[in-house]
Amino acid sequence: MSWLYIALLALAVAVVVGAEWPRLEAKVGAEPRRRRERAKRKAGLRVVRDEADDFAASVERDLANLPTIDDRERRR
Repeated sequence: MSWLYIALLALAVAVVVGAEWPRLEAKVGAEPRRRRERAKRKAGLRVVRDEADDFAASVERDLANLPTIDDRERRR
C-alpha cells in the first residue's frame, strides 16, 4: 500500500464521520448524557402522599400560634 491509498482511506473515513456526526452526537453527545443522568436521578424519587394531612394540620396549628397585633396596640 502506498501513502496515496492511506491518505484516501483517511479522507474517506473523515468524510463518513463528518456526514454521520449529527446522528453520532445525538446518541453519545453531552445532551443525551445529561438526559440519561436526569432520568437516573428521577427514577430514585417517589411521591409522598400520606403526610399531606399532617402537613396541613401543622401549618394551621402554626398559623393559629402566631402572635397578632390588635388595632389598639398598633396605634400606641
